[in-house]
Amino acid sequence: MPVRYMTAVGAIFGAVAVTASAVSADPVADFYRGKTVSMIVSSSAGGGYDVLSRAIARHMTKHLPGNPPIVVRQMPGAGGIVATKYLYSSAPRDGTVIGGVQNNAPLEPLFGTKEADYDATRLNWLGTPSLETGTIFVWADNPKFKTFEDMRRNEMSAGASGVNSAPAFYSRLLNELLGTKIKVIAGYPGQNEAYLAIERGELDAYGVTFWSSLTSTKSQWIRDKKIRVLIQFGPVKEDAIKDAPFGPDLVKNKEDKLLFEAAYGPLSLGRPFLMPPDIPPDRLKAMRDAMFATFKDPEFIEEANKLKLQVDRPRRGEQLQADIERLYRTPPRVVERLRKIANP
Repeated sequence: MPVRYMTAVGAIFGAVAVTASAVSADPVADFYRGKTVSMIVSSSAGGGYDVLSRAIARHMTKHLPGNPPIVVRQMPGAGGIVATKYLYSSAPRDGTVIGGVQNNAPLEPLFGTKEADYDATRLNWLGTPSLETGTIFVWADNPKFKTFEDMRRNEMSAGASGVNSAPAFYSRLLNELLGTKIKVIAGYPGQNEAYLAIERGELDAYGVTFWSSLTSTKSQWIRDKKIRVLIQFGPVKEDAIKDAPFGPDLVKNKEDKLLFEAAYGPLSLGRPFLMPPDIPPDRLKAMRDAMFATFKDPEFIEEANKLKLQVDRPRRGEQLQADIERLYRTPPRVVERLRKIANP
């Protein structure tokens, strides 16, 4: 073979090799390859959030450059505040730690919770597989409550764990904005104990039940028409209970609408996942893309459906980030009203 021809061929192959090497070089994949990512979950083992987080971790690794394994670690406490404070102040900021927290945690500083000494707008939000819709329901044969209007006419006993719990807060909110007569009965350890009291006729309702929780834990009640949903509220209407009035539609005053929007802000965040502040931008983008790809992954969706997890309204991290920043721009007068309801 002529020398000039061999030289030309060698040059071509050399150029192709250099080009292929340049294309395959991925600093994000190089960083994650061989590492392990920790997922901090702010609930105890075995709960709905834990089950969801582990399902996400199993499928997300294949969508993340470098395919690092993702290991779930529990860090419960203070309704997600403990885990959020760790992610804000102590967790490594190199992209090897992500978290999943209850949807109240991002907005606790706005609600005036003293223990929540972090800036949620500086945290990097990754996404959520769904939104939440709040409901109040009664047992179907409850003679006092046939429609929402009965909640304005009759006093309703509603269970809650404590006066500052979410069920108690949303009960006070509906009294403030919609003129309901909900009397909070605190002291129930959890949802299941309150549900049992409803079945026995000791309570009329629970302060708030997320529709996703109701469908995953008490789907037989819905199937057998044992309950009647009287009101729904949140960022979106739930078509499955379209006969129940949508709370935000019943509020006419502009300031009241802003208050309602801020109050159900946690529901618009669904089940949010996040990273600490100051993450390198390319790793943050890769993590957000990987999480959203997981939410769209048919294998993940199939597993989630088997586990009765609601994953039908995914949102990207950029959307959550914008929502949180917008909520923290709520007018001061509205924030003052919000804090009075949250901290009676």
